[in-house]
Amino acid sequence: MSFLYPGTIDPKCTTLTRFVLQEQRKHPEATGDLTQLLISIQSAVKAISSAVRKAGITHLYGLAGTENIQGEAVKKLDVLANELFINMIRSSYTTCLLVSEENDEAIIIPSEERGKYIVCMDPLDGSSNIDCLVTIGSIFGIWKAPDSVHVTDKLALNKGCELVASGYAMYGSATVMVICMGRGLGVHSFTLDPEIGEFLLTEKDMLIPERGNIYSINEGYSYLWDGAVTEYVAKKKDPKEGKPYSSRYVGSMVADVHRTLKYGGIFMYPANKNSPKGKLRLLYECLPMAYIVEEAGGLATTGIVPLLSVEPVDIHQRSPAFLGSRLDVEDYLEIAKKHTRCST
Repeated sequence: MSFLYPGTIDPKCTTLTRFVLQEQRKHPEATGDLTQLLISIQSAVKAISSAVRKAGITHLYGLAGTENIQGEAVKKLDVLANELFINMIRSSYTTCLLVSEENDEAIIIPSEERGKYIVCMDPLDGSSNIDCLVTIGSIFGIWKAPDSVHVTDKLALNKGCELVASGYAMYGSATVMVICMGRGLGVHSFTLDPEIGEFLLTEKDMLIPERGNIYSINEGYSYLWDGAVTEYVAKKKDPKEGKPYSSRYVGSMVADVHRTLKYGGIFMYPANKNSPKGKLRLLYECLPMAYIVEEAGGLATTGIVPLLSVEPVDIHQRSPAFLGSRLDVEDYLEIAKKHTRCST
């Protein structure tokens, strides 16, 4: 039996940095740029995690006095998280274009700092929950730009099926990073050990249950739902349809999707009468999360087409989203098809 002194790392543990480097070595043609980019994102997440933990002490709660492109009030931590992500990613020299929820326009990287990747990100998802200490997070998606192409904001308008990597961080009772580095490479979860400042692999090859018993949706908007969503939720509550599902809704996408990934069920943010195009942003919320859920064996849809097949037309485009266990999402799609047939 061996013992470790406090603050030391078990040599058998796999850190996120080591894991990414090991994956890189499996591909002799790899340049290491994606590895460098992911390590830079990891550094941003560590810095944001520290800021979140100390936000009350360092007076980072409250509004920054501005609004973002979506017309949402920007919190002080939003501003800090955005700056950390942008600065860490730019300093990696691996990107040519950045899209952030907090910036009206895409950020075109100067040619002398330019690399081959495009990053779309929500630096602090669920920030309306910051001041009451509810779990918040960060979401990112990474695409590869075509060689020798003129860089404009339109270069960011890629389908989710073209992602080369995606991930999210969650700042809750622990700080966790969940990443997927490509099709067939699995979904892996890393937990930050604050004593040593490293993310350690805590769950490899995550798989979402084929069916769950939880539905997650903001029922305060039920008066705005269409017939398909109304019928689906009613069935999940009805004892005659089997054991009723539990309702769980945090209000931070990272927290609700992470729970769905772990326990199964379905996360829903549908279009409604007030938001006919949906509310969640396609490029930096829906697509990265859909990529992870599908790589873990689940399904992700707009309610009409697979999320990963949607072709974006605007960097801040919104979309409905239904993510989760394969059988639960298929149940919803059957109801949606029935309502579509009835309306035609």
